Amino acid sequence: MEPKIVWLFIFVFLYWAYCIYWGIRGAQTAKTASDYFIAGRGISLWVFVLAATATSFSGWTFVGHPGLEYRDGFPYAYASFYAITIPLTGVLFLKRQWILGKHYGFVTPGEMLSEYFRGDAIRLLTVVVALCFSIPYLGLQLRASGFLFNVLTDGLLDVNTGMWMLSAVVLIYVASGGLRAVAYVDTLQCLLLALGIIVIGMIALSYIGGWERFVEGLAALSTMDDKRTPDGYSHYVAIPGVIQFVSNGPSAVGGGWTGMMILTYMFALMGIQAAPAFSMWAFSNRSPAPFAPQQVWASAFAIGLILFSFTAIQGIGGHFLGADLAFLERFPHLTNNVLGEALNGQDLMSTDGKQGMLVPLLIGLMGKTAPWVVGLLAVCALAAMQSTGAGYMSTASAMLTRDLLKHFLMPNASHAAQKLSGRLGVALIVIASLFVASNADDALVLLGGLAVAFGFQMFPALIAVCYVPWFTRQGITLGLLAGIIGVICTDSLGQILGITAWGRWPLTLHSAFWGMLANLGTAIAVSALTQERTDADHRQRFHRFLRANTAIADDRRHLIPVAWVVALMWFFFAVGPGAIIGNTLFGDPNAPETWWVFGMPSIWVWQVLWWVAGVAMMWLLAYRLEMSTMPHDEIVAIVDDIGDLGEGEDRLARAPAE
Repeated sequence: MEPKIVWLFIFVFLYWAYCIYWGIRGAQTAKTASDYFIAGRGISLWVFVLAATATSFSGWTFVGHPGLEYRDGFPYAYASFYAITIPLTGVLFLKRQWILGKHYGFVTPGEMLSEYFRGDAIRLLTVVVALCFSIPYLGLQLRASGFLFNVLTDGLLDVNTGMWMLSAVVLIYVASGGLRAVAYVDTLQCLLLALGIIVIGMIALSYIGGWERFVEGLAALSTMDDKRTPDGYSHYVAIPGVIQFVSNGPSAVGGGWTGMMILTYMFALMGIQAAPAFSMWAFSNRSPAPFAPQQVWASAFAIGLILFSFTAIQGIGGHFLGADLAFLERFPHLTNNVLGEALNGQDLMSTDGKQGMLVPLLIGLMGKTAPWVVGLLAVCALAAMQSTGAGYMSTASAMLTRDLLKHFLMPNASHAAQKLSGRLGVALIVIASLFVASNADDALVLLGGLAVAFGFQMFPALIAVCYVPWFTRQGITLGLLAGIIGVICTDSLGQILGITAWGRWPLTLHSAFWGMLANLGTAIAVSALTQERTDADHRQRFHRFLRANTAIADDRRHLIPVAWVVALMWFFFAVGPGAIIGNTLFGDPNAPETWWVFGMPSIWVWQVLWWVAGVAMMWLLAYRLEMSTMPHDEIVAIVDDIGDLGEGEDRLARAPAE
């Protein structure tokens, strides 16, 4: 057996031992259902900072993201702005959900929405969204882990065998220890994710021959590119306009990453922290103190820095290491053909989806010189893939238990019965994900892509609960249903189902946008027709409580219009139509000699500058406007820790008199 495979199994064993240890610890401390489902509302600051970051940035960030930068160049690198847009959702909603969860004893978002809107339909739809998000997204991560180990073991483990074997430990520690075990394992997984991306980027740059050779190769790549934007620029270094009026977004001239496609794709990725799982992460915290450092420094700053530098080097650098046969033939003096042997004369550009092999191949470069590094980086990748899946497994099983079993079938279920149901729910979700992953093949990627768009459809419901009491139960419920249908009809699943009139992502607008258009339009129209005084008074009770505990200090209220202007400008210029300015502002994409900032193409400079501006925007919102800081007064719980009520009792009946 090769040394790299031996080291691979050694590091995997050590990683598994750590996971199982926290599974056992979590099981020992989970005395109540609250302990198991939301860690007894006791997750500490640094555990949440690392765990939430790991949950937000999955194995897709580690493996898939560099591969698509290899294929689509810097226009796709705008997706790295999800280091800002994902936690921006948390800035909007997490603190307010924590306040409601602490005060009213909510355990799941279904409980919160059902209590707020006084109806069970929204509770059931929330569970549907959670499952539609969790199962395909988890299946995508698990299959990717099997694929990774298939490549790194030189076929010793086939994809399905590796996938089932690697997922067994996730099942054990999540089912045993609940969300507490997930949180503590995620702390290590976050560090491994960041370490792995940095080290692989350094490996790629080292084999390329350093920064100057990288820039020289990038200039050559842009000049030889046959795929051009409507303005005649290489698709690697320029976005193809603001919007293209085509029926199928991916077929756009010069690539599908137009300014509007980038913007609506960012909307979709905002669905990660709008998904029901993150509501439960909010409920599980001891206080809101971890929210701001996670959103601003761990995610927007640290992950953003890594993505805009090391991930970009990995993706673009693949062209200069033998993965691009056309570049090798045209510029052999700029190519270090270290990937050629592993590819057996194939080209990563030859088959759609094959670019996913790039990161495993880069890891494998160390197999002969430092085989222990292969083992370490493989575990980094495995940790990245499992970090997101573990959180969704735990929270989805909690929703199955609390929102279905306990609410409808066993209202007096004991803590032991709820924990048992939660563990069985984890097993059910893992088995369903593995079954989908084993049989869906290419369709799995399509289903996984739908997951974040489904999560984004929770925005109107969260806006209603956290900010706008005008929305009614009927409006939000029918809107969410319309949004789910809208997403399906404008993405690949719709084409599979025979809805082919407008193709995938029509007008280069992501399905998340079309779903939200149907969702919000329906919610507004139906809410306007279904206003009732009694229900409105009920909702206002929640909002009066929120206003009393989230009011911005008088000396900072002048920053509110400033924040609106800053946020709108950032979305327009950083990830929206205005991003087209970045194609040429710092040099002509067709004339590398004009790239006057470190030899970087204008589009890359533009991205870095707006990343810095995005971090500043997040700081303004999270800290200065106190959207993610501690409430000024202590939040008093009016319901027991697990949120249970006596028969026929109403939560608001326990609220202090106003």
